[in-house]
Amino acid sequence: MPEGEARQVVLAGREVCLVNLGEEGFRAIGDLCSHADAHLHEGEVDAEDRTIECPRHGSLFDLDTGKPRSLPATLPVTTFEVATEGDDILIEVT
Repeated sequence: MPEGEARQVVLAGREVCLVNLGEEGFRAIGDLCSHADAHLHEGEVDAEDRTIECPRHGSLFDLDTGKPRSLPATLPVTTFEVATEGDDILIEVT
């Protein structure tokens, strides 16, 4: 998965947005925007700023905390712990 790319994965019935931030590693957040239920994996990633933009209304979400950095979203999305072991990406879904 190239740096700056986001993909949807479904884990334990949950839609998760997995993002490759290159040297900063991977981040995983809930895939649905808290404002409009748009799929965040379809949005633009800013690897340097560690954000993803909602493709529907443009809210930016912090990939470390899940908190929105811009309106119209005001509620955070869920974040998940991510670890890598060799070529495997491990996401903790509770």
